[in-house]
Amino acid sequence: MQTERQRAMLRAMGLRVWAPLVTPDADPLPLPEAAAAAPPPRVVEPPPPIRQPAATTARTPSGAPASTPAAAPAPVRTAALRADVAGLDWPQLREAVAACRACGLCESRSQTVFGTGHPQAHWMVVGEAPGEQEDRQGEPFVGPSGLLLDRMLAALQLTRADDGPPAERVYIANTLKCRPPRNRNPAPDELAQCEPFLLRQIELVRPRLILAMGRFAVQALLRSDAPIGRLRGQVHRYHGVPLVVTYHPAYLLRTLADKAKAWDDLCLAAGVVRECS
Repeated sequence: MQTERQRAMLRAMGLRVWAPLVTPDADPLPLPEAAAAAPPPRVVEPPPPIRQPAATTARTPSGAPASTPAAAPAPVRTAALRADVAGLDWPQLREAVAACRACGLCESRSQTVFGTGHPQAHWMVVGEAPGEQEDRQGEPFVGPSGLLLDRMLAALQLTRADDGPPAERVYIANTLKCRPPRNRNPAPDELAQCEPFLLRQIELVRPRLILAMGRFAVQALLRSDAPIGRLRGQVHRYHGVPLVVTYHPAYLLRTLADKAKAWDDLCLAAGVVRECS
């Protein structure tokens, strides 16, 4: 039967609990009955390259409206940066991120936000861009959205702790390593300049699954500007790694009704990890 701790976690996510999550003989990452009975998810290859959008107004992870200007294709220096970081180990990569001046975000940041978690975790969570608190603390997903993410992961017996069994750990990183001024939306060229760092992190972690959280994480990884609602419920791939799309915790704090959908996404992700085990 469910433990009181798990019921409390799910209540914190705003979900009503109808059936046990764990039975005495269950696997550490069980799926609800409905999910277990469902047919295998359809694997979807990455969509065509992302379109460069005109100026739009959207909400950033902090909830503030911001405008994203149209941007030209990323400069050639992205390819050079990819080659420069290709063979770096963890300490070298962290130093390279801290010293990066590939785009204008280096002028306004307090510090870079590298990543946190187990270096060989089975799960890798990829978020959008650092917000104000992340910029101050140098760690992704802090504040209210970070607390919600921790509760979501804990419901699956996962944690961002940097030691312990890799199967019970996650590694968390953002698509951008620097905070955009005033939490504006990331520009396409900024996402492109940061991608080599994220790709090298994925190569070092070698996760069994990537959980992409939020609109800009999805755009950066899948080269798609399709709404998250159309990309959910499928298993995509990023450089050969299975990828599941879900909503950003900051969005879930504003849109409580979609918390149940996020739970479905976590169950799908858990099923993919189990198949890879």
